[in-house]
Amino acid sequence: MFLDGDTDPTPPEGLVIVGRFESPVEAQIAKGMLESAGVECFLVGENANNLLAAAFRVRLQVRVEDEAAARALLIQPNGGDPAENPGQA
Repeated sequence: MFLDGDTDPTPPEGLVIVGRFESPVEAQIAKGMLESAGVECFLVGENANNLLAAAFRVRLQVRVEDEAAARALLIQPNGGDPAENPGQA
């Protein structure tokens, strides 16, 4: 169990983390926004977060080639920055 600062396991090759969320609902909203823009993405840790939210964050991953577009979409004024943690990868 990751309790020391919610350390992240290494993402699978070809994927990068573009956001971390305390709430699975916020993660799903961000995922839906990216998917509606045509960016394929994946949520990691959603079930663990439901069990013990204080210890786990839901991580939003995209393909390396989609990273810049995903980050631009996530920080749009209308969408805000759902991954407010300054340590986002």
